[in-house]
Amino acid sequence: MPDTSSPATLLPLPPLVTQADHLIRLGVHELAGITEDELRAFAAEATGSSDADALLAVHPDRAPASVLAPLLHREGKSGFVVTDMTDVDQFTPSTVELPDGPLYLVTGLDRGDHMANWTPEEALPTLTEQDRTPLLLTEGIHWVLQQPEVLERNHCFMTIGSRLRKANGTLDARTPAIWISNGSGRDGREHRNAPKVGWCWWGNRHTWLGIASATGRGH
Repeated sequence: MPDTSSPATLLPLPPLVTQADHLIRLGVHELAGITEDELRAFAAEATGSSDADALLAVHPDRAPASVLAPLLHREGKSGFVVTDMTDVDQFTPSTVELPDGPLYLVTGLDRGDHMANWTPEEALPTLTEQDRTPLLLTEGIHWVLQQPEVLERNHCFMTIGSRLRKANGTLDARTPAIWISNGSGRDGREHRNAPKVGWCWWGNRHTWLGIASATGRGH
């Protein structure tokens, strides 16, 4: 039977300085080649000049999805990337411009529940018309790192701002997404209920996947 549960109401993100401390505890600063002081200073400075409900993100060139995904946790299980997505870090920003520097902010996050059962192909022009920008895969992972409850069974999300451009210049037909593993198939039973980075087809619909977006990015 289809799921009829309503998604939980999400609370505001933690303060930026709290987010910075959490990234430091996870060792993200070391993975990205950033010092603790640099990360804390960025968060402290941004706190006084930015949207109060903003996500602190590390540029994907510094901390790609493959190193961030295992830092996710849910019900005692670590996050993972599906086995048939060994090229996950080649999904780079598409139609998205990132601020200069290793650290930036993402504002106006929305999981895109209202776009569940839309194809990414349908959703992108609508988001553009609404002056919204699709999330990158790494931004989606950062969001779940800071606010694990955003990953909710039957209410997960695609990150269609990340695309893989093939050698011939065309875009790969896959689009990244973050959801919760059922532990079936190649995922393995040990991954049941774990956060999962996988992919969907650009032209396919999924009733349990929204299309995440934001209002903007900045320092």
